[in-house]
Amino acid sequence: MHPAISPLLALPFGVFSTILGTGELRLLQPSGFNAAALQVQWQSPWIAGLSRDPVVEAIVADYVAGLQRQGWSVPDQGVWIQVGQSVITEHQGQVLMPAASLTKLATTLAALDTWPLDHRFETLVGVNGTVQNGVLNGDLIIQGSGDPLFVWEEGIVLANRLQELGIQRVTGDVLVNGAFNMNFAEDLSSSLTDLKQVMAASSWPWAARQAYANLPSGTPQPSLQIDGGARWVPAAELETMAVNWVVRHQSLPLVAILKAMNIYSNNVMSELVANLAGGSGQVMTRAAAAANLPAGEISLVNGSGLGTANQMSARAAVAMTVAIQRQLSEAGYSVADVLPVAGEDAGTLIGRRLPAAAAVKTGTLAEVSALAGMVPTAERGPVWFAIINKGWALPDLRVQQDQLLQAIQAHWGVAEPPADMRTKVVMQTGPFRYGDPSRNQVAQEVTSE
Repeated sequence: MHPAISPLLALPFGVFSTILGTGELRLLQPSGFNAAALQVQWQSPWIAGLSRDPVVEAIVADYVAGLQRQGWSVPDQGVWIQVGQSVITEHQGQVLMPAASLTKLATTLAALDTWPLDHRFETLVGVNGTVQNGVLNGDLIIQGSGDPLFVWEEGIVLANRLQELGIQRVTGDVLVNGAFNMNFAEDLSSSLTDLKQVMAASSWPWAARQAYANLPSGTPQPSLQIDGGARWVPAAELETMAVNWVVRHQSLPLVAILKAMNIYSNNVMSELVANLAGGSGQVMTRAAAAANLPAGEISLVNGSGLGTANQMSARAAVAMTVAIQRQLSEAGYSVADVLPVAGEDAGTLIGRRLPAAAAVKTGTLAEVSALAGMVPTAERGPVWFAIINKGWALPDLRVQQDQLLQAIQAHWGVAEPPADMRTKVVMQTGPFRYGDPSRNQVAQEVTSE
């Protein structure tokens, strides 16, 4: 769509025409709210006393009718639109449907319920042996705690720090213990290969060189020589070694890890986060409790959304998004800081025509397209929504999802989100840069002989 053309002019005539239509009112229960306990930190004048909007009801009804005309099964389409504590309209909103990567909303919420937003996963680096004239006669030890975002940039600056401490060569192996993953590898052997390769620029693959280009100009290229290999060792073996821990590597803060996970809908990251939070069962339990979900509206078998066995209702997706906002607002953040934002982030939003500043989570399987999040409006403020479609023409379904949200925003007016819901976590800027040397803290000086 040309940027000078109004979003409304790009909408199908049927959706556009419903802006002046009417509809019948139906009583519904809002999702994820305990009226007695809810404390809405971002509350604004539009929150209280809202009533149903027949125009939006007509827009959604026309959207569903359009899907039916295209041959999609009406019972397989779920929609939930909510403002504050008021449900505006819905279609099959309380029915379990394949959630795809909307599952990551549950993983995000469970992570927020497990750790503080500034939590950092630590990777300890130590030496087992003696250092003489820059040579470690022994092994380099890496003890992980599950950092889901240990990427090439992190490894490059870690190797630089070790060389700054006087280690130029390791005669033994790189021994890894604990939960360790590098570059979202699906198997440990790939992580171990990458870990050894990153230590010296001469062994970098193309991906490492691309990552190096993202680092500040003047960042040294490490040349730490590893004579041996890289292998994982059990804790029992590590306990027999006299390890001197020399570097404490800290991950990006949890809020940035979740933002990166959701921007790219990274399945490996989300599985790592879910496992660290106790597994899919704990993710489901924590998310359901935090969002005050009705029984039977969420069922998960993993933390990423891979497979149709992960299911939730559209209402549950909204409830979890609102619960994420509620928890983040207590620390001065918002959903825009853990979800991709239209007009700001790429990732899964490439090619989408969503309302500007909408904070959303996408979901895709072979025959599922889903979308949930928040759209800012002038008249009603933040509008919370979830759309779950089952069908095989995924590009068409995405276009119609975008048009549905454009029509709703056009009816209630285009607006910036409230100040406290604007993005504060911008990846690759400030404290959210990959490969920040300051996150490699010296545990103790390397003792040389």
